[in-house]
Amino acid sequence: MICRFLQQSVLLLCGFGLWVQPVAAQDSIRMNLDQVLATALTESPTVRIADRDVAVKRSYEKEQWAALLPSVAASGTYNRTLKKQVMAMSMNGQTTKIAIGTDNSWSGGVSLSLPLVAPALWKTAQMSAQDVELAMEAARSSRIGLIAQVKKAYYAVLLAQDSYKVLRQSYRNAELNAEHVADRYNQGLASEFEKLRADVQVKNALPNLVSAESAVQLAAMQLKILAGLDVDEPVIFEGSLADYESDMLHRAATLTASDLSLENNTSLRQLALQTEQLESAIRVLKAAYLPTLSMSASYMYTALNDDFKFGDYNWTPYSMLALSLNIPIYSGSTKLHKIRQQHLTLENLADTRSNLERSLQLSLDNSLTDIRNAVETLASNKETVAMAEKAYGISRKQYEVGMNTLLELNDAELALTQSRLAETQSVFAYMTACADLEQLLGTSAQNE
Repeated sequence: MICRFLQQSVLLLCGFGLWVQPVAAQDSIRMNLDQVLATALTESPTVRIADRDVAVKRSYEKEQWAALLPSVAASGTYNRTLKKQVMAMSMNGQTTKIAIGTDNSWSGGVSLSLPLVAPALWKTAQMSAQDVELAMEAARSSRIGLIAQVKKAYYAVLLAQDSYKVLRQSYRNAELNAEHVADRYNQGLASEFEKLRADVQVKNALPNLVSAESAVQLAAMQLKILAGLDVDEPVIFEGSLADYESDMLHRAATLTASDLSLENNTSLRQLALQTEQLESAIRVLKAAYLPTLSMSASYMYTALNDDFKFGDYNWTPYSMLALSLNIPIYSGSTKLHKIRQQHLTLENLADTRSNLERSLQLSLDNSLTDIRNAVETLASNKETVAMAEKAYGISRKQYEVGMNTLLELNDAELALTQSRLAETQSVFAYMTACADLEQLLGTSAQNE
């Protein structure tokens, strides 16, 4: 019965391995972090929406400047007189009635209007340029956020893959232990209880391995969604968290809060642009107190006739040029109240910025603390892994010569597995903290 149990476990693992290998074999795309980021910045709907918002603001800016250009229109009018007006005249005691006008009147021509002095329009057009800057900063913010999310999702995939490798090695160790115990049992050197314990150890390790494989697939699907990839498309995400260990000590040693600046933080930059917009809005409101001067001109042709013999019509031209001056005098203090409202909003933005700066500085300090803690934890975990590997090797040799029990060997193997998982987790914590720091500093999309 015990032999059959071992055979079933081995066959199950082999079947699991055969199920995993074809999936890996059919993967036709291999992507590293840079390739995933490039794809995300191209295919992500969030980025495309932000870019369209910029295009909308640019079009609106052109619309505002177009209001300062001459406006030309062509017009035509036809009037049909249903009942002519009658004028009565008294001459020599007799009243004479005369119908005035013609049955048809035609007019057509072109007109032109041009604002010559329009301070409010000028300020509004300048303000639209700030709208474009704000939209561009919002688009940059979307890119920075997306890059941070994709990086952390990519690191999560690497963490899942590395954890799977550790658990797979743990499963193999449990198999080797079971095989060794079975040999000792067949030789009469181990008890049946010891053999059952080894078999249970193998059985208990298998669900963890299956769960780790599911975690790899789930993390990969989440990354594909963020990057705008097809979820069903087979992709191999290259790399390992161990690849980033060499950079950790050097980078963490050079990071200090005094050397890092928040001037590129996207939230602060958007607040600054919003402040500039409010100041421009106040200038627009004040410009409404100034006089405006506009010019208009028209050139028209008219024709009056009682029939529709167009060839006999006598078209009479006329033209005019006008200047219109508008001087605001009183509008019920409406503009004054609006200006006061904008000043209060400016004060609110100033307080919001002050509070945000303190909050961001705290987040900066926390990120640096997380990075240093991750580096220190990694150094400690690497020493722990080295000691756990040595302890496991000693425990295995001692068990082979009968100097310790299977329970002690299993404890040593469990400590080794936990230390390896903790090592990968510390690298993952460091990389995610770096991604958060880049997002906080606003440097992730500087070159995009």
